[in-house]
Amino acid sequence: SLCCLSADVPPPGPMDLPMSLLEMGCSGRFELITHPLPHGLPPTNLNLETEVEKQFLRDPAWLPIHDKDFAFQKVTQRKVDVDSLLNCCPSPLHSGLSVVRDPTTGMLLDFTEVLLENTGLSAKNSLSLQRQPGPPSESLRGSNTNYPFLPGGMEELTLEQIKKKSELEEEIDFESGDFFPSFKQDQPKPEVNLMSLLSTVEGISGLQLEEKEKDKESEDAPKLPRTNSLEDLGKEEKSKLKENTEENKKWAIPVNITSPCDDFHKRIPNPAFKWPFELDVFQKQAVLRLEAHDSVFVAAHTSAGKTVVAEYAIALSQKHMTRTIYTSPIKALSNQKFRDFKNTFGDVGLLTGDVQLSPESSCLIMTTEILRSMLYNGSEVIRDLEWVIFDEVHYINDAERGVVWEEVLIMLPDHVSIILLSATVPNALEFSEWIGRIKKRHIYVISTLKRPVPLEHYLYTGNSTKTQKEMFLLVDATGNFLNKGYYAAVDAKKERTSKHAQSFGTKNTSQNTTDRSVWLTLLHFLSQRQQTPVVAFTFSRTRCDENARSLDSMDLTTSIEKAEIHSFFQKSLTRLRGADRQLPQVILLMRDLLKRGIAVHHSGILPILKEVIEMLFSRGLVKVLFATETFAMGVNMPARTVVFDSIRKHDGTGFRNLLPGEYIQMAGRAGRRGLDATGTVIILCKAGVHEMADLHVMMLGKPTLLQSQFRLTYTMILNLLRVEALRVTDMMRRSFSESHRDTQTHEKRISQLKQMLSAMPSVDTEGQLSDLLPYYHTVTELKKTTEAVQHAILESVNGLKALSVGRVIVVNNKQHLNALGVILQVSSASVNRTFTALIICEKGNEEGKDNDNAALPHLHNTSLFIPEGPCSHTVQKLKLQDISAITVKTLKVIPERIIDNYNKRQQPRFKLDPPGQAISTATQELLRLAEANPGGIATLDPVNDLQLKSVDVVEANMRLRVLQDSLRDFNCIHSPMFFARIKERMSLQEELDQLLFLVSDQSLTLLPEYHQRIKVLQSLQYIDSGGAVQLKGRVACQISSHELLLTELLFENVLSPLAPEESAALLSCLVFTQNTQGIEQVKSVAQRIGELQRECGIPQTAEEFVGQFKFGLTEVVYCWARGMPFAEIAQLTDVQEGTVVRCIQRLDEVLKEVRQAARIVGDSVLGSKMEKASLAIRRDIVFTASLYTH
Repeated sequence: SLCCLSADVPPPGPMDLPMSLLEMGCSGRFELITHPLPHGLPPTNLNLETEVEKQFLRDPAWLPIHDKDFAFQKVTQRKVDVDSLLNCCPSPLHSGLSVVRDPTTGMLLDFTEVLLENTGLSAKNSLSLQRQPGPPSESLRGSNTNYPFLPGGMEELTLEQIKKKSELEEEIDFESGDFFPSFKQDQPKPEVNLMSLLSTVEGISGLQLEEKEKDKESEDAPKLPRTNSLEDLGKEEKSKLKENTEENKKWAIPVNITSPCDDFHKRIPNPAFKWPFELDVFQKQAVLRLEAHDSVFVAAHTSAGKTVVAEYAIALSQKHMTRTIYTSPIKALSNQKFRDFKNTFGDVGLLTGDVQLSPESSCLIMTTEILRSMLYNGSEVIRDLEWVIFDEVHYINDAERGVVWEEVLIMLPDHVSIILLSATVPNALEFSEWIGRIKKRHIYVISTLKRPVPLEHYLYTGNSTKTQKEMFLLVDATGNFLNKGYYAAVDAKKERTSKHAQSFGTKNTSQNTTDRSVWLTLLHFLSQRQQTPVVAFTFSRTRCDENARSLDSMDLTTSIEKAEIHSFFQKSLTRLRGADRQLPQVILLMRDLLKRGIAVHHSGILPILKEVIEMLFSRGLVKVLFATETFAMGVNMPARTVVFDSIRKHDGTGFRNLLPGEYIQMAGRAGRRGLDATGTVIILCKAGVHEMADLHVMMLGKPTLLQSQFRLTYTMILNLLRVEALRVTDMMRRSFSESHRDTQTHEKRISQLKQMLSAMPSVDTEGQLSDLLPYYHTVTELKKTTEAVQHAILESVNGLKALSVGRVIVVNNKQHLNALGVILQVSSASVNRTFTALIICEKGNEEGKDNDNAALPHLHNTSLFIPEGPCSHTVQKLKLQDISAITVKTLKVIPERIIDNYNKRQQPRFKLDPPGQAISTATQELLRLAEANPGGIATLDPVNDLQLKSVDVVEANMRLRVLQDSLRDFNCIHSPMFFARIKERMSLQEELDQLLFLVSDQSLTLLPEYHQRIKVLQSLQYIDSGGAVQLKGRVACQISSHELLLTELLFENVLSPLAPEESAALLSCLVFTQNTQGIEQVKSVAQRIGELQRECGIPQTAEEFVGQFKFGLTEVVYCWARGMPFAEIAQLTDVQEGTVVRCIQRLDEVLKEVRQAARIVGDSVLGSKMEKASLAIRRDIVFTASLYTH
C-alpha cells in the first residue's frame, strides 16, 4: 500500500527541485522521486479523527437550522448561509457527449455534442418509462400526484401519426394556383405502386404492340372491376394483399399438452431453477413459454403443481436481475407464500396493508389492491418488473373485489409479462383472448384436467357402531358416476328409518345428538382405516365449533405427538403478552382440542391461532380439522380425506347447493401428492340421501365461468381523470365485460365499407330525382313502422282471430304486387308463424319470376292487381311481412281440398288437369273482389277494428297514415329504376353507421353510469366542470374504500373535535361488516351522498347507501383504543374474536389513509391525531406479527 509521509518541511521555493519522498510498501524503504508523477502523488492516508471532527463538529450542515440542541451551540459557531434556502434543482441538461472512434482501430478521435430527447419528462407530466425517477422515498408506493406508466396496449400518438394527414385533409398547392383540388370521395390517396400498376396495365393488355396476340390473350386477361382511375386499381391490388396477410389474428394460443415434451432438456440446457422431481408435461410447456418471455394462463386443479410455474418465473427474474410481483387475493395466502418462497429463494419481500418486509427484494408478494395503487401512483418498482403472477385468478368472479384484477391487468405496462394461475375454468381461452387483445400480445393457454392424485367420492350413511361401515362409492377414480352405489345408500338409509320407527314409535331424536353420533362413528371408522388427516367442511362457524366441542371423548394423538403439539403451541404463544395468553378462546379451549388432534379453522378465530393450526395441520399433527370454505381458498394444505357436513350453503341471500366449482375446489384438498394413491371425499347423509341429480351436477358439472365484475368506482374515475392521457372510457372499453366488442374486425370492415362506398358511382339527384334521399328515408321508416304494427297484431288475440282460415288478404312480395289471396292454413308455431294462402296471379307466372326491383311500389300505389290475360292461381306459404293488409272480407273455403288438389297438380302427370271445383270457386271470388274494388279494398284498422289500444301501436298507426300520404307527393317515383341505385348504397351506408356506433364510446354499457358518477363528483366539487381534479378529488384518490364518505367527513371537520380513540371508534363503521354523538353526523353525510347519487341517476337508494355502514363495533374499538385488555373486550360483544381482530386491523389501514389525506389538506393536527389513534390500537394480540413472516 502506498502511503505518503508528510514531514514538517517548509514549502518548496522557486530554487528547489521538485522532489518527493515515497515510502515503498511497509518494509521501511523510501524512494526519492525527482520527476513529478502524471497525476500528482497518490492519496494520503487521512487521519480519521480530524476527518470526523471536520465533518460533524466544525461545520455540521446536517444539523437543523432552528431548534439545535444547546450542546451543539458551544461546539460550533455556525456560518449562516441564506442562499441555501433558495436551493432549486438544476434543470436537466439538454445535450450529452458522444464519442467518435476510428472505425478500424477504435482509437478515440473526438467528442461531439448530441442533443438529448425527452429531458423534461418527470413523473408529474409523462407516462413514459424514459422519465426521470422520483425521490427515493416515493420509489416503492409512488405518489398520488405521479402519473402512472403508460398501460400496455394503449398507444400514445407518435410524431409520425400526428404528421400523417387525416382522410379529409389535402395539400393545397398555392403556387400553381390550383386552389380546388379534385373533390375525392372521402378517401385518402393510396400510395400508387408503379410496378403493381404496370402489371395491371399489362393485364388489360392495352398496349397496342401485341394486337395480333390480343385475341388469344383476351381470354386469359384478368377480369378487372370497372373503376374510375388507375389509382383505384393499385388500391385494390394492395387491399387484397393486406387481407391475406392479416387473416384473423388470434391472441390466445392453446398449448397442446397431450404429446410428451421430450426435447425439454435440450431446449433449456441450464434452467434457472431445478426441482427434485421430474416435471409434468404442462409444467414443461409453461417453462418453455416463460423462457421465451411469453405470457401464460395456466388452469389446473389445486395441487396439480401450478406453483412450479410461479417458482420458475421468480428464478428467471433473479437470473435476469429484474423483479417479480406475486399477487394473491387473500392476506393469509400472501403470508404463506412469503414463507414458502422465502425458504426457496431467500430474496423475497412482503407488502400487505399493515406489513412491509424487505421491499427492495427481487420478488415481492402483495395483495392485488396494493399493486393497483402502485400502478396508479407510478411506483418505480414497475420499471424493473418482468413478471406479474396472478394466483387464484378465478377470484375475478368476486363481486366485491373482482374489479381490482381487471384494473391491474389493464394498467400493466407493455414490458411486463403476465402469468395467470387459476383453477380449471371452462372459458380460459375466451378470458386469455381478452387479455391478449387489450395487451396486444399472445397469451399461451395451458389447461389440464388431470389430477396427480385421483379422487373417489363416497356417500356415508352410518350413525352408530353397528352401521359404521356404511360407505358407498359414488364416483370412482376415473370419474364414472355409479348409480348402483347411490341406490345402495338409499336402501341402507330407508331400512334404518323403517326399523327405527317400528322399535321406538315415532319419537324424534334431537338434531345434535344424531350429529354427534354420526361424527363419532365416522371418525372412529376413518382413524381405524388410517384415513386421517381429515378436513371436515362445514358451512357455518357455529356448527364448526359445536362439532369440535361435541367430540370431547375422542383422542386421536399418541403421547409423543401430544408433547410435540404442546411445545409448538407454547413456543408460538410466547409472542403474546401475559394477559393475552389466558384468553378463554385461545388457550383453554384450543389447547385442549389440539392436544387430542382436533382443531377448528374459520374467520372467527384469532389470526395467530389460525396460523398455529395450519402449521400443525401441515405437519400432520392435527387429525381432524373442522373448517369453513375459506380454508379451501388457495391455502395449500392437502389432507387424506375430505368430508362434507352438508352440500348446501348460505351465500348471503339464501341457501343453495354448492356450485360445481366450489365443490371441486374443496374436494380437491383430498389426496396428498406422493403420499396417497387416491384421495377420499365423503358426503354425509344425515337427514336423508341427497337428490341424485343434485349430486351429479355438483360432482361432474362444469365449474363456474370467469365473468366480469367490472364496475366503476370513484377512486378509479378520479385516478384516471388526474392524468390527461388516460380516459375512463378507455378503461371501460378494455374491461372484460366489454370483451365481446371486437373492435379490430369492426375497423377492418369499416375500411372495406368505406372503400366500397367510394368505388360506387355517385347518385345523380338532378331534376326528377331531387327528392330521392328523403324518399328513401320515408320508405325505410315506413317499413320499420309497418313491421312493428304487424308484430303487435300477431301478438294480440284479436289479430290472430282476424288472420284465420278464409280471411282475404293483400299480398306483396317479390312475386306479387297488391295481389288478393285467401288464407287456407295457419301454422301453430308461435315464432315465425307462416300462413298458407291461395293467391291470384297471371297465367304463366305461377312459379314467379323474381321481379325484384325493390322499389316497393305498393307503398304508394294501392290499386289492386287484376290479371291482364286469363286469371291463374298459386298456393304459397307466406311470411307475416308478405301480408301488407288484412281486408274486411272473408270467403267460405274448403282448405284441405284446395291444398290436396293443388299439390296433386304439381306432379308432372297431373300437370294439365283442370283445377278442382273448390279452387276455381275461390279464384273466381277473389277475381270478382279485385274487379269490384280496383282502387283498393277496405282493410282492418289495428286500433279501431282489432282493438289494439296500447300507446305504441296507436302512435305507430297514426305515423303510418302520415307517411303513406306523404309518399304520393314525391317526384322520384315516376322514374323507373330509381330505387335500386340508392338501395345498395344506403344499405352499405347503414351498416357503416352501425359499425361506427359500435366502435365509438357511445355504445359502452357503463357509459350512462359513468356520466352519473361524474355528475355526483361535480356537484360535490371533487372535479370542476372541465373534469380537472380539485383538492377534494386529490384527497379522495388517497382513500381506497368509501372514499366519498371519508373525504366529506374530513372536509366537514367531523373528526377534529373528537379524541383520537373516539375517532378510531367512529371510523370502525367503515370496516365492520356485521350488524354514538358522531354517529348521527356520519349517517347524515352518508344520507346526503346517497341522495345526491340518486338524483344523478345511480340506482342505489340512499337507505342502502347508509345501511352499508354498521356501528356494531364502535364501543369495542373505543375500549380497545383506551387500553382495555382483549379478554375484557371479548366479553363486551357476541362477535367472534377473530372478526374483531380483523376489523381493527382494517381500521388501522383506514386511519393511515385519513392521515395521508389530512396531510394533503394541510391539517397537521388531524394528521397527528390519526397517528395517535393508530398507535393506540396497534398493540398486543391484534397486531401480533404473523408466524409465517418470521
